[in-house]
Amino acid sequence: MTDTTVFVPDYYRVLECRSGEWFLKKTKVLYKTLPIAIDFDDFELLYGVTREQIVIELFREGGGRDGYYLANLRKKKYYYCGTEAEFVKTKLRSLGIGRDDPMSA
Repeated sequence: MTDTTVFVPDYYRVLECRSGEWFLKKTKVLYKTLPIAIDFDDFELLYGVTREQIVIELFREGGGRDGYYLANLRKKKYYYCGTEAEFVKTKLRSLGIGRDDPMSA
């Protein structure tokens, strides 16, 4: 997702599979309400799931196909989005997250 910006809740992560290798897409916290510093990449501490478990579930969901995947770490739900980065936004919209026009109410 080099040219695509996606805003997601902190418990969602976007991963990409290329030729059998898995890449966690970089995230940046936009707004933080917690008064303490937390490593949002410590999935085991925050959500009780390891990176290995996430990859296993994503592989089961998409058969290890190349493309983009979405992980809801809080609810342990995993989705295959497709081969284009824009498909992540489409999947999020289908889950009720985000808007086509962020400036609309």
